[in-house]
Amino acid sequence: MNQDQIKARILQLAEENNALLMAHNYQRDEIQEIAHITGDSLALSIEAARTDKEVIIFCGVHFMAESAALLAPEKTVLLPRHDAGCPMADMVTAEGLREMKQQYPNATVVTYVNSSAAVKAESDICCTSSNAVNVVRSLDTDEVLLVPDRNLGHYIASQVDKTCHIWEGFCPTHERLSVAQVELMRDAHPDAIFMAHPECPPEILKLADHICSTSGMYEYAAQSSAKTFIVGTEMGILYRLRTENPDKTFILPSDGLICPNMKLTSLEDLLECLETMSPRVTVDPLTAEKARLTLDRMLAVPRD
Repeated sequence: MNQDQIKARILQLAEENNALLMAHNYQRDEIQEIAHITGDSLALSIEAARTDKEVIIFCGVHFMAESAALLAPEKTVLLPRHDAGCPMADMVTAEGLREMKQQYPNATVVTYVNSSAAVKAESDICCTSSNAVNVVRSLDTDEVLLVPDRNLGHYIASQVDKTCHIWEGFCPTHERLSVAQVELMRDAHPDAIFMAHPECPPEILKLADHICSTSGMYEYAAQSSAKTFIVGTEMGILYRLRTENPDKTFILPSDGLICPNMKLTSLEDLLECLETMSPRVTVDPLTAEKARLTLDRMLAVPRD
């Protein structure tokens, strides 16, 4: 089959299996093109819980499919590439977090959704890159432990009046972006707006005109009168930015802004997943109960 035939077959099988195709913003263009819904990890998981579809096909990485399974426990959640992981999520374990909690017994544990269900289960509340500051501000505590992204942690710490203890994890993709690369691109495009994801290092965020999540970038680019944007996050975001804003220009400051794990899932993988209805992602009930509570607490925090 050629690519168009594969796409048609995928959509046919999705309908036959009452399945919802979900794609994260960093997935390959051709995956985003045929997905029923695209978005960031938490937004997709919330949609998974809301949909009346019985099967969720999550084109993303493992922790994202776990989150969908947490919020939609009665549904079948499939991850086309079971080996699609997240290096940052792997930089913290439940055991390691328990040890750090003993060092700071009075700290409230705020864990980024980019983490395993086991780590969420050891936490007090979750956050996303878009609501992290608001979540920490909402807490009735003066001391927090921020897990696992040090860059997001430093950004939160710069925005709140609390004692912040920061886990030393990071996203290898965002970490590759250098000040020199950003400055070179800004020199070449002096009228461009530089949007940066809070997973970028602090020295990169200092150069940013606007710091926001992937969903925030979509909103900001659509509303801004600017015509050219330098995009400081994974290249997959360009598909939707360019599709939704055909009159605007979006530029990556580095060729290194590619997440290998996010690019693992192919149309062929998606087709095989629908043909075999595997591999399935599940979370053991005890872990799920504790982890779901941290997501529920986050979702209960009022939005700005």
